[in-house]
Amino acid sequence: MPTVMNVAGFRFFFYSLEGAEPPHIHVERDQCAAKFWLDPVQLAGSRGFRSHEMNRIRALVIEHRVAFKEAWHGHFGTEA
Repeated sequence: MPTVMNVAGFRFFFYSLEGAEPPHIHVERDQCAAKFWLDPVQLAGSRGFRSHEMNRIRALVIEHRVAFKEAWHGHFGTEA
């Protein structure tokens, strides 16, 4: 479960066995979790986060999208 980045108290990561899925990033803090597709950035699902937190997380995913995609392709050995 490689952690890609820790920002503003959120941990951004992906699971090592998810390479067959399109590029995405998971985010968690405490008992809350969410998953975002990266191309285009779109919420795949969430639990526990409040709406203002989801807005902040989505903005962070957009801001760091390139780094998340590079980490995804680097880990899974796929092309961007």
